[in-house]
Amino acid sequence: MNNVYVNKLGRVALEDQPLEICERKGMGHPDTMCDSVMNQISIELSKEYIKKFDVVLHHNVDKSLLAAGVAYPEFGGGKVEEPMLFVFGDRATFKVGDEEIPVNEIAERSTKDWLRKHFRFIDPDKHVAYQSQIKPGSMALADIFDRKGKFLGSNDTSAAVGYAPFTKTETVIKELENYLNSGEFKKSYPASGEDIKLMGLRKNGDLNVTVAMAMVDQFIDNEADYFKKKAEIHDAINEFVDERYGLDKISIDLNALDVKDRGLDGLYLTVTGTSAEAGDSGQVGRGNNVVGVIPLNRPMSSEAAAGKNPVSHVGKIYNALCYRIANRIIENVSEVRETYVWLLSQIGRPINEPSVCSAQLITEDGVDVLKLTPQIDEIIAYEFEHLAKFCDDLALGHITVS
Repeated sequence: MNNVYVNKLGRVALEDQPLEICERKGMGHPDTMCDSVMNQISIELSKEYIKKFDVVLHHNVDKSLLAAGVAYPEFGGGKVEEPMLFVFGDRATFKVGDEEIPVNEIAERSTKDWLRKHFRFIDPDKHVAYQSQIKPGSMALADIFDRKGKFLGSNDTSAAVGYAPFTKTETVIKELENYLNSGEFKKSYPASGEDIKLMGLRKNGDLNVTVAMAMVDQFIDNEADYFKKKAEIHDAINEFVDERYGLDKISIDLNALDVKDRGLDGLYLTVTGTSAEAGDSGQVGRGNNVVGVIPLNRPMSSEAAAGKNPVSHVGKIYNALCYRIANRIIENVSEVRETYVWLLSQIGRPINEPSVCSAQLITEDGVDVLKLTPQIDEIIAYEFEHLAKFCDDLALGHITVS
């Protein structure tokens, strides 16, 4: 394809740099909740559009606010006094001819289903209120969907970037949160809430991970019991990361704000397992990148992929595709140690015709990038040849972006 640029990147691979910072906001963090819910709404809208009209219609539901409620944790179990408020925003297609699409009903149902699936102690009918500000879309953007052609025009001028491979630090951060929010872990440590945030700081070969984990009050009898269960969880985390990732040392700090002898005020205690019940609000776009981390040493797209439509909005399509291409380069071109893939769209131009596609390479010593270019061109061409399937997978939720 045209407009492909492959060049050598004049920097040291991140794994070899002396300092790395990486964060992950877990499934129950308010920002991740917003990303995940709005993306699920997009998936369910896409399915409804396909069911009724055989195509995905115009929608961009990538705006959301989760406003914290009021809750009073207590040893043995507290209560939620005022519910959280989930506000849905932006645009969708509500009507085609005489056919109505129940957009707001789909949005609320999708949210409740997601909450039931991922939280043990949130009652979506009791602990959460809902407000939809989703409105019909602009005529210009909606018209993109009426234009002919295999691929729609981009509905924005937007840039995206992806990279591969993960560093050891990124792998620890992502896999540890997945483990802590797994059914296996919750069964063994039910006092562990779903709201978990990890911040990793690597200095050379030593990694420190600060873990913030909401604890569920109904499983805590008193302050001494809180610190006992916290110590058990800390031991489980150490056992999980011990010697697994090839780093010199991994140290864990769990709930570092805790202070003994201050009662409830000195503990990270919740009723439902998330700080959104009272302490913290959330927004789309403040969470992880589309592969699940917040890598402070890496370039990141400013676009929030969650909730954008999967057939014309390059803020979703290119964001995810950059990582797909980067991973395929690492899997298939052994001389490449690290790669960054950039895509730029121009509004109105078909999504399979980016303004530029750039692959920046950090190679093994002595490798001539020119000799690798044909192989990388072939990888990029293949992905764009199969772009329609990629968009279908995004629409149906087969590719995660939050």
